[in-house]
Amino acid sequence: MYITQSLFAIFLLASVFGKSQINDNKIRLLTLQKGLTGKKLIFGKWTEKGDTETHLTYLGTVKTNQGKTYKIMNSSWIWGLSRRATNRILIFNGENQYLGNYPVAVDTDLPTKLMNKILIFQNTNSQCNKNIASKINLKNGLPKEFFRECTDGYGEIYSFNRF
Repeated sequence: MYITQSLFAIFLLASVFGKSQINDNKIRLLTLQKGLTGKKLIFGKWTEKGDTETHLTYLGTVKTNQGKTYKIMNSSWIWGLSRRATNRILIFNGENQYLGNYPVAVDTDLPTKLMNKILIFQNTNSQCNKNIASKINLKNGLPKEFFRECTDGYGEIYSFNRF
C-alpha cells in the first residue's frame, strides 16, 4: 500500500513539474518569436493559492566576433506563499534553442538593456549607487562569470549555468 501511494505521489509531482517546464518553454519561445525588444511580457498571475507568474523581457541579439549568435532574455518567475522570485538571464542561440542561464539574486540585478554587443546593468536598487552601471562586453562570447557592481567595489559575481 505504501509503495503504491509513494509511486502515485511521485507521478503526480512529475506531471505537475513537467507541465510547468513545457509551459516555460512555450512562453519563452513565444517571447523570442515576438521579438519585442525591451518589452516585458507577463504570463500567468501569482496567487496565494499556488498560481505562478512569469515576467519575460527580450533584450536582443548579439553576434560575436567569432560569428556565434546569442539571444538574451530576462526572466522573473514569481511563486510561493511569500511571493518569492527566481530571476535569470536566459541565453538562446540563433535558432531559439535554450543554452543556459545566469541566475541572479534579485530582479534589480537583471540587465536593463543590450546595446552594441554590451549587456548593461543600471543600478535601480535603492541600496546601490545609481551612478554605477556594470557593462559586460559580449563581442567575444559569453563569459563564464561576471561581476555586477552595486557600490564602492562591492557587488555580486554571477556564473553561467548550462542546462
